[in-house]
Amino acid sequence: MLPIWSLAALTLAALSLGPSFAHVLEAPPRLTVWSPELWRDATVFNGQFALFALIGGPLDLGAIFTTAVLAFLLRGNKSRFRLALAGAILFALGLAVWFGWVAPANSVLATWQPGPIPENFVVIRNRWETGHMAVAALKLLGLMATALAVTPSARPLPEASW
Repeated sequence: MLPIWSLAALTLAALSLGPSFAHVLEAPPRLTVWSPELWRDATVFNGQFALFALIGGPLDLGAIFTTAVLAFLLRGNKSRFRLALAGAILFALGLAVWFGWVAPANSVLATWQPGPIPENFVVIRNRWETGHMAVAALKLLGLMATALAVTPSARPLPEASW
């Protein structure tokens, strides 16, 4: 069962990180080049991120669940258990940060209407963008911890016989 759970945990962890990392890659032009109107229209009104929620949420839960199961399966190996547990905790923290930092901004974005740019635009935009960056950082650390948990200890290579 360990190889199956290892593969599942790594796959879901990577897939969970993907959309979050995409937010990081999109952030520089969104924060420095895009007009407020373009940012609002692309982010709020045109469904650009609809699949991020529809697919990303279950992936986040799957990454937390599979890394937690992986930690349980590795409980006999202290160092690998700790790494897998760290992965599960980091993915859970990523989701908690999303709920505490990004979701409140999403709630405000849901009230925006076409027309003039809201007065609180910069604050909400920055909260939304930086929240996604923080989530991506936690997920990256979670993926790294999970990868280390499933990687066997390095052993010296055999001597070449040529």
